[in-house]
Amino acid sequence: MILIILIVIIVLALYVVSQYNKLITLRNNRENAFADIDVQLKQRFDLVPNLINTVKWYAAHEEKIYDKILEARKSFTGAWTTDEKIAASNMLSGALKWLFAIAESNPELKANENFIQLQNELSDIENKVAAARRFFNSATNEFNTYLETFPTNLIAKMFAFQRVTMFEVSSEEERIAPKVEF
Repeated sequence: MILIILIVIIVLALYVVSQYNKLITLRNNRENAFADIDVQLKQRFDLVPNLINTVKWYAAHEEKIYDKILEARKSFTGAWTTDEKIAASNMLSGALKWLFAIAESNPELKANENFIQLQNELSDIENKVAAARRFFNSATNEFNTYLETFPTNLIAKMFAFQRVTMFEVSSEEERIAPKVEF
């Protein structure tokens, strides 16, 4: 009888260890996925000052948008957590919408070679960020789903694992296209 109880305890312990290891693996996969986003966001934020300088020459009266972009860049460089970096990225996305709306309303700027090149580079980075975000959200969803399913949820609670956030648009304002009028 003691042997059976001992075998059951060992099997349960092995199960708990395997589930804990799976949670760690999924969490690390999510962190790795965000590291890919982080690289793309860094490139994006590094490209933005060049874009701003090109646009400034044509639309000097739009200081407010430059301030928003610089504020987003400052937030990103000071961000340490995944959630802080996501918020800074969303802030920049909103400001860039305005910047491109300004460019659309200025034919001279739209024809400027430097602006076109920078816009193409930014577009390429945006596509890479979008792909990395999809992978990150997939890894996040896999982690959250595994974390919340029974009986893993009991093990997750024992080791204080918590649900993590997706990388998504955080406000309705960010979903609305800007309207620029002169």
